[in-house]
Amino acid sequence: MAKQQEPTYTPPFSVSAEAINLVAEISAQIERYAIRLEQDDGLRLRKANRIKTIHSSLAIEGNTLSEDEVRDIIDGKNVVAPIRQIQEVKNAIRTYELYPTLDAFKEKDLLKAHGVMMEALVDEAGHYRRGGVGVFGSHGLVHMAPPAQRVPLLMSDLFNWLKRSKDHLLIRSCVFHYEFEFIHPFIDGNGRTGRLWQSLILGKLHPLFEHLPVENMVYANQQKYYDAINASTQAGQSGPFIDFMLSEIYQTLKAHQGAPLPNANDEFGVKFGVKFGVNEKQVLSLLASNPSLSAGEIADRIGLSKRGIEKQLKKFKDLGVITRQGSDKNGLWIINK
Repeated sequence: MAKQQEPTYTPPFSVSAEAINLVAEISAQIERYAIRLEQDDGLRLRKANRIKTIHSSLAIEGNTLSEDEVRDIIDGKNVVAPIRQIQEVKNAIRTYELYPTLDAFKEKDLLKAHGVMMEALVDEAGHYRRGGVGVFGSHGLVHMAPPAQRVPLLMSDLFNWLKRSKDHLLIRSCVFHYEFEFIHPFIDGNGRTGRLWQSLILGKLHPLFEHLPVENMVYANQQKYYDAINASTQAGQSGPFIDFMLSEIYQTLKAHQGAPLPNANDEFGVKFGVKFGVNEKQVLSLLASNPSLSAGEIADRIGLSKRGIEKQLKKFKDLGVITRQGSDKNGLWIINK
């Protein structure tokens, strides 16, 4: 077996005693939150978290739509708001629907995600910037990003380190996030794309991170988020940002392990008069977050036969739990709530 090649480039960072403790604390909390997502209201919790994630990430960037308006757009309702802000939400919805298909270790997938996230918003969606860019705060220029001609090499080096580093994925996710924002590889959309990518890296550690609204916590502590970035820039290494983000992840995990959402039992059990098993809940969970999945793709993800999944889907349709919108090839599953 070939020995794993060490990365030729390592971004500068230090791991504090606090960070080491937080890695241990987060690791202990992960399985508790995974169990939380399997409670009867897990589907509603996943959807609620997705709404919070999209709303928070865009609000950080100045989008003024409320959480309820984001929910309405997700539900296909008409919302009266600036066209650009509605486009931002629709793009974010489509990008987060891609989450299960994106590989956090592949640079081409980053470009793909940015292309969807910024479609119709910037001319260079899905491509690295071709000009200079700076980050401005209330008192003027905060950070001048590296020259555009250096971006492809810097990003290649960063992905190479991400793939080959032996550091804990929690640490790697924070370092990547900071370095990504420092490089500022795109003309626009760097903040929302960087936060998405940290979630994707964390998804390599545990799938629950697809449904953990870390961005909501960042939004609630927005100034501290920017302060941590600035502190790392001043220090010349991402240690302060690692401490901040690990603390946010830990606090978010703890905050989302409370009692079931109110009226959770009404969603399926009471309405449809059926008690669903673990496998059936898994299928419904997948459809709730990824409505474009085929029976074969669902089967691959949860380790059941395609025929078994097809039987479950038929049962759901017969009960009125789900309906199919569009063709068998390109349609979507709609959960009738």
